[in-house]
Amino acid sequence: MNNPLDRAAIIASLETEQGWQLTSEDESLQIIEKTYIFKDFNAAFGFMGRVALMAERANHHPEFHNRYRQVRIRWATHSCGGVTALDLEMAKICDQLAVDSGLKA
Repeated sequence: MNNPLDRAAIIASLETEQGWQLTSEDESLQIIEKTYIFKDFNAAFGFMGRVALMAERANHHPEFHNRYRQVRIRWATHSCGGVTALDLEMAKICDQLAVDSGLKA
């Protein structure tokens, strides 16, 4: 799980995951990201808390951006310089946690 995936493999995996996009940071680090919009700030912050607990257990942490009821999450494995299978797995878990937090699938 610590080897970075190539662009084609990432894109193929994201085709089944609604809303996730492949982007890059300074053209050197590929990142997957998604923006969730919740009913209010409390739902958004609750979701972030759930993701934080899951990330801590996995010892793999995302980048969060929160603005009122909107949460953008970005996953990449900085130690290997790209997106790994673990990042894709964490993205799927985030989608489930979002539904559990009241977001409509």
